[in-house]
Amino acid sequence: MRHIKVLVIDDSALVRQTLTNIINSDPQLVVSGSAADPYFAAKKIRNEVPDVITLDLEMPRMNGLTFLKTLMAQYPIPVVIISSFTQKGSGQALRALELGAVEILAKSEIRNIKDHLEESKILITDAIKAANMAPVRKGLFARTERVQETGPRQLIADIAPEINTSPEPIRKIIAVGASTGGTEAIRQLLQHQPATCPPFLIVQHMPAGFTQSFAKNLDSRCTIVVKEAADGEVIQNGHAYICPGGFHMTLEYSLAKYRIRIRNGDLVNRHRPSVDVLFESVAKSAGKLAIGIIMTGMGNDGALGLLQMRNNGATTIAQDESTCVVYGMPREAVKLGAAQYILPLEGIPGKLKSLR
Repeated sequence: MRHIKVLVIDDSALVRQTLTNIINSDPQLVVSGSAADPYFAAKKIRNEVPDVITLDLEMPRMNGLTFLKTLMAQYPIPVVIISSFTQKGSGQALRALELGAVEILAKSEIRNIKDHLEESKILITDAIKAANMAPVRKGLFARTERVQETGPRQLIADIAPEINTSPEPIRKIIAVGASTGGTEAIRQLLQHQPATCPPFLIVQHMPAGFTQSFAKNLDSRCTIVVKEAADGEVIQNGHAYICPGGFHMTLEYSLAKYRIRIRNGDLVNRHRPSVDVLFESVAKSAGKLAIGIIMTGMGNDGALGLLQMRNNGATTIAQDESTCVVYGMPREAVKLGAAQYILPLEGIPGKLKSLR
């Protein structure tokens, strides 16, 4: 049986997760992706076109109505509105239907939205199934000057002028190193990051061939974009870059931009990629602009690099022993005096927020 693929768009991580659980609980439905705002949604659509979209109306960077209008004018996909702005008789609800939405469902105005959505499980899944069967139409007020189908790439091009897509300046750069137990620790760290967070450069001790799948898995679970790093690319806010297995990753500042460099080379501290290699390059290139985080793992890779980052003005954090799977790399950093803050895993996202 073919599943109906659903893209969930909502700026609330709680709502995205709750809707994902509800949709995936139905054997006919599957969530193919989620996004915190329309700009990230457009990128998701570029990679995989869903059968149905659930859409909030109040979101950062572009509201749901503007996105809906652009979507229906250029690449119509059935849309179910799920928003607190859609109470019966509201002008925005009617406008969404005029623009081509198939169905309107209301979030509860009470505090516990999660419980309300779960109570509405049948309504939500039935609305998605109905939307998938409904004939897709361009909105009554959609632009008509373009008549041919232009596809998801054009959708991104059309959305871009309608929101502030000029890159935000890089005010912080976050370098992360981990080994044993790090895949789960990194997931927890990145899942708490908003779409506007500083760029993350991540070395996880992992063999070649595994890091691309690791990055894709994280990307499907996070608001931010997570990808395997490529040589020469310019880092951006709202992105996390995973060093490819079997290579070293460094940061350089050239032509007024921060760029990633991926290279081969000897093992460092018995590892390639090495956390020390990343941290030392970030210390030199970013100085006090940087934040260094050393997480769970065996050995001492990253301890000297974190110390160099601290000596160059960066803020440095070590994961504490109680939340590490293996308290090796953080212990060595703490022994050297490289860590300004020693924090449990769940405390690191809050500290990062306070440092931005």
